[in-house]
Amino acid sequence: MKMFQVGLAPRVSALYGVNFVGTGLFLPFFPVILANRSYSVTEVSFALAIGTYAKITASPFLTALSDKTGLRRLSICFYSLMGMAFLALFAFTSSYVLAVVAVMGLMVCWAPIVPLADGYALDVVRQTGAPYGRMRLWGSAAFVGGTVLAGWLMMPHTEMPYLAGILGSMVATVLVAGTLPPMRNPEREAREASEAAHAADKKPAVFRQPWFLALVTLIGLSQAAHSAYYAFSTIYWTKTGVPEHLMGPLWSVGVMAEILLFLFAARLPAWLTPMRLIIIGTAGSVLRWALFTHVQDPAFIVLVQTLHGLSFGAVHLGGVALIAQAVPMRWSATGQSLMATSTGFLTATATWFSGPLYAAAPAFAFYAMSVMAALAFVCLLLLARHPGFRARTAG
Repeated sequence: MKMFQVGLAPRVSALYGVNFVGTGLFLPFFPVILANRSYSVTEVSFALAIGTYAKITASPFLTALSDKTGLRRLSICFYSLMGMAFLALFAFTSSYVLAVVAVMGLMVCWAPIVPLADGYALDVVRQTGAPYGRMRLWGSAAFVGGTVLAGWLMMPHTEMPYLAGILGSMVATVLVAGTLPPMRNPEREAREASEAAHAADKKPAVFRQPWFLALVTLIGLSQAAHSAYYAFSTIYWTKTGVPEHLMGPLWSVGVMAEILLFLFAARLPAWLTPMRLIIIGTAGSVLRWALFTHVQDPAFIVLVQTLHGLSFGAVHLGGVALIAQAVPMRWSATGQSLMATSTGFLTATATWFSGPLYAAAPAFAFYAMSVMAALAFVCLLLLARHPGFRARTAG
């Protein structure tokens, strides 16, 4: 049993790693792939936004189904296989409409994987004591690897090597997920069976609390402030004269800051609660997007990119911890998915509007992101004082 426990955390780390290689390929460079097909800025932002809307509609249902059945590992395998089919459709179609359908399908299939992995990882934390941050950091490290790999796979006249890299990530996700054992806890199962018999509505009661809805909305708003960055940063840097070979490293700097936070998360002082992490991270987001278009020298861009450790890393780490405190263990993946759904919906909306703003002037899009983060910051300060929130998340 001890060998099983020792080997489990590295396998979860590997699951994050192989999945996030594909994310590292997709996020920075997929807008460029779309633009290389001669789609306009509006068409690019529409394809990404509609794909995001599709995934946020489907993700809560897909993760809830996996939570109810307990088949998280098999669900990860199935969704990855379906994603491969949509990736193939994208690769071999020349139609914009079919390309949008393929992007939608790919993003829908990808959406539940990280919440399901988070739910599984949190079970591992409870059973073995393995630090969540140290498992999750391998996803961030792999994201860096994916962005660097993308620089090698992006070819002037063909997108096939790049798409093959994403395919390889999905294949590896299936293989690694298949090695994970089911997480069984007889005491927990007996307790939850008793709870289900006496309180069949416990799940909706938790998820309908006003403070909980406010929490996932504000986390989503804070994370959605990255939407212009995800959609247009590579395009913007290219147009301002940053060499193409620096794109991957510039993205990587931000993720390295995130990795450092995850690495030392277990050593953070007790006063730095999950909510305070989210608030500090959101403040970093306000500053980051306000400065984004004012720095064009690569050396200064690197400094601004380090704020990613706050704007994304701190908000994500705090959000996962708060959801874990607030949601019953049985529904942990669903809780994480609701946070991801909020982030996705607001990111899609912000992406949609950032397209016209960016077309008018790139600075307008990034200033709008800073305003979004500022709104989230103020509301989070108010939520932290809410009696319902404080009672549920105390300790």
